[in-house]
Amino acid sequence: MVVVGDGQGRVGWGYGKANEVPPSVQKATKQATRDMISVPLVDGSIPHQVWGQFGAAKVTLIPAGAGTGIIAGQAVRAVCEACGIHDILTKSYGTNNPVTLVKATVDALSKLRTREEIAALRGISVEELTAH
Repeated sequence: MVVVGDGQGRVGWGYGKANEVPPSVQKATKQATRDMISVPLVDGSIPHQVWGQFGAAKVTLIPAGAGTGIIAGQAVRAVCEACGIHDILTKSYGTNNPVTLVKATVDALSKLRTREEIAALRGISVEELTAH
């Protein structure tokens, strides 16, 4: 399994199988770069709390203040670092299988929306959104 990202809000994961390690990594990296998603970032963190799920793995991602760092397990940390998130709190529930945790984390990150996107979906301005 490979997680790739540009450190500026794009991240992807890939899984490759082969008889040797180098071809496996090559296949996984190719798949990961092909299936990258964009993640909105706000001051090195995420815009709002979000849940992600894949199979038995459930992950919650909570935005954190500057200087907090990445409080996460190994699999979730890899995804957050590759994405360019510097400050975040996470909690995983269910399984501790790294593959399903990575998939659940990417699911959570794909659900993130900025204030501008939510205001556009509702057909109102950002000022009206923050007034509510």
